[in-house]
Amino acid sequence: MQNFFNKIKLVWTDTTLRKKVLFVFFSLIIFRLLAAIPIPGIDTLELNRFLSNNQFFGILNIFSGGGLSNLSIIMLGVGPYITASIILQLMTIMVPALKKIYSEEGEMGRKKFTQYGRLLTVPLAAIQGFALLAILENQNILVNLSAFDRITNLFIVVAGSILLMWIGELMSEFGIGNGVSLIIFAGIVAGLPSAISEMLFTFDVSQIPLYLAFAVVGALVIAGIVLVTEAERPIPVTYAKRVRGMKMYGGGSTYLPLRVNQAGVIPIIFALSILLFPQMIGTFLSRFSNVIVAKISSFFLLFNQTSVLYAVSYFILVFLFTYFYTAVTFDPEALSTNLQKNGAFIPGIRPGASTSQYISSVLTRITLLGAVFLGFIAVLPIIMQNVTGITTLALGGTSVLIVVSVVLDFMKKVDSQVSMREY
Repeated sequence: MQNFFNKIKLVWTDTTLRKKVLFVFFSLIIFRLLAAIPIPGIDTLELNRFLSNNQFFGILNIFSGGGLSNLSIIMLGVGPYITASIILQLMTIMVPALKKIYSEEGEMGRKKFTQYGRLLTVPLAAIQGFALLAILENQNILVNLSAFDRITNLFIVVAGSILLMWIGELMSEFGIGNGVSLIIFAGIVAGLPSAISEMLFTFDVSQIPLYLAFAVVGALVIAGIVLVTEAERPIPVTYAKRVRGMKMYGGGSTYLPLRVNQAGVIPIIFALSILLFPQMIGTFLSRFSNVIVAKISSFFLLFNQTSVLYAVSYFILVFLFTYFYTAVTFDPEALSTNLQKNGAFIPGIRPGASTSQYISSVLTRITLLGAVFLGFIAVLPIIMQNVTGITTLALGGTSVLIVVSVVLDFMKKVDSQVSMREY
């Protein structure tokens, strides 16, 4: 505990660290102020009724950072930016030129890749904004709108999404941690006071055993997320001795820490982003009376938060995205090459291709454990919701996953900054 307070003191006394933390803090304040500015033409009573009975928009509200709950100018949130990132990273598998830009051109290539993501965000925000505004108008939440009002609202929400994307990137560049993840985290935390007050108003003494069971399961889930996120598989590495002049260098031993869950919270965000599309399409098509369109709408609406199809799809997507993101961000061949260039080797393994294959096999095995655990934790709240009938659990489980992972990542970034300045 004393070490913890010493680090807080160091963060506050170090000018650079203090500026980074304050930049993140004030950026989040600006984000919350933007989330309080509504678009024109809202029927507040209809909006509250609609959101209270719709889990899909509850999930969508997470990605908007809480901006959808009052139809603010940033109601789309960082969803279009995340979707653009998913599409581009999927395309790196199919388009070799994109993979070369992302993997082989270093920092300049990653900047170019990021720029492609920004450009793709604009049309995606326009499509999502048009569909969302049409759904809300169909539900009589947006009323008395002229054609000019509709176009104005569309421009406002697209501009709001791009502004939020820019704020998130500024937080990543000049602050600490991942800006987009911190925005989602802030939106979830901002909803805690209302969730706690609602829980207190609906408190039932006869349900105390159920509340205690939820508390125990919640504590176990958080402990499991922390354990898997922090778990590492160390691979021993030995540096060969080298003689330069009259002195001998090297000869030390260390290890490569391979994390069980290399992808962190990204698979959850990716999976939820993909699962939002069928529900959005189904909700949009439900306004039409055509029989064929109604059948298509009914099919897409099968992906609701209480269905078995949704839970199975959620698990599979989290599992696959864990492997996919690990493969994109971690290159065993490049790691093997770097070890060989620095005169390092894994005891019992030949340098070069054999080292790359060994690291790949170890990474595949430990990622299997991380992917299965992450997928299970993702669908556990849905299972509990179907057992208990409490409809807010699926949303709460997703929020817990994101919050815990973002907090751990932020603490690591702060810790690394502190350690660097101590040395």
